Amino acid sequence: MKPGKTSGFFLAFSKQSKASIDFKRYPNRLMKDKNIVLIGGNSGIGKATATILREAGANLFLYSKSGNDTTELDTTADFSEIPDLPEVIDGVVYCPGTIHLKPFHRISISDFQNEMNVNFFGAVRVLQACLKGLKKSSAPSVVLYSTVAVQTGMGFHAGIASAKGAIEGLTRSLAAEWAPNKIRVNAIAPSLTETPLASTLLSTPEKKEASDKRHPLGRVGSSEDIAEATVFLLSPKSSWMTGQILHIDGGMSNLK
Repeated sequence: MKPGKTSGFFLAFSKQSKASIDFKRYPNRLMKDKNIVLIGGNSGIGKATATILREAGANLFLYSKSGNDTTELDTTADFSEIPDLPEVIDGVVYCPGTIHLKPFHRISISDFQNEMNVNFFGAVRVLQACLKGLKKSSAPSVVLYSTVAVQTGMGFHAGIASAKGAIEGLTRSLAAEWAPNKIRVNAIAPSLTETPLASTLLSTPEKKEASDKRHPLGRVGSSEDIAEATVFLLSPKSSWMTGQILHIDGGMSNLK
C-alpha cells in the first residue's frame, strides 16, 4: 500500500467503530453491574470512591457507622451478618480508620484495643460476612487500607502503625489463602490525605504548608488520589495483582 493511503479494511473498521462505540461512555463500562460493598462510604476516601464507582456503572452497597446516606453498620460491634448484602459480591472496600497520634508512654492498652477494633477487627468482621458472596463472583476483589507509617517509622504513630501493620499481614495472608477462589486482596498505604479524618492535622494554612513540604511531590494527598487507586484495584485493569501493598504517598515512603 502506498504511503498516506488508507486500506479499505481500516476505513470499514473505522466507520463501524464510530457507529457502534460511544468513546465518551466506554470507560464507564469498566465496573458496569459489579456489586461493590463499600464500608465507610459517606465521607472522605470512601465517598470519593463511591462517586467514581457510580460513574463507572457499579451497583453500590454503602455502609457507615452514622448511617447518613448509607445503611447503618457499626464495625466495632460483634456481628456475623451484614444486612442487605447482594448474593454475589464483586468487590469489598473497607475504609474506616483512626488518627490518634500520641507518644508511646501515653497510649493505654485501651487505646491500642480501640485502634485494632476499628482498623483491623472491623475489617475481619466485614470480610467474614462477605466471603460467601465473594466466592460467587467471577472476578472478586478486596481493597483494604494501611498507612505509610507501617513501612516508614514515624514518631507518635505506634497505635495506628500497629493496627495497620496487622492489616498488611492480613492482606498478604488472605491473598494467599483465597487465591484458589480467584479472590484478589490488596491494600493501599497512603500518606497524609486531606479528609475529614485528618482535618485537625491540616486545620491551619501553616499546618497545611508544613505537611505539603514533608512530601517529595510537594503536597498532601487528596481523597480522589486514593479513590482512583482503589477503583483500579477493584477493576479488571489490576486482574493480575494480589497480595500487594500499594504506596500512594507522594513519595514519602521511598524518597528523601
